Amino acid sequence: MYFLYILYFPKTDRYYIGSTDDLSSRLRHHNLGLTPSTKAGFPEWAMVLHEVLADRTAALKREREIKKKKSRKYIEWLIESQGSVGQIAPDAFGTPQFKNRTCLFFYK
Repeated sequence: MYFLYILYFPKTDRYYIGSTDDLSSRLRHHNLGLTPSTKAGFPEWAMVLHEVLADRTAALKREREIKKKKSRKYIEWLIESQGSVGQIAPDAFGTPQFKNRTCLFFYK
């Protein structure tokens, strides 16, 4: 099982999109400042959304799908439509999948 996740840093009002096979470990990694692209926000990154996906390929595909839109409004719509930390079924927006991967898109 793999996950797509979206983190939020309130001080800079930025989102970070990534995928992993271990959500708690990955969030801890971000909040310890061990990920270069999120280092400036540690230790205050909050997970605002995650989606459960079948495998790594699906997670990476879903991650790219969201990033390709280059839309903060779309990210916020995903979050709002799922509540604070939601889960979207794999087929809700296509068939997603990926593993322990860092993604660098920030939306402001």
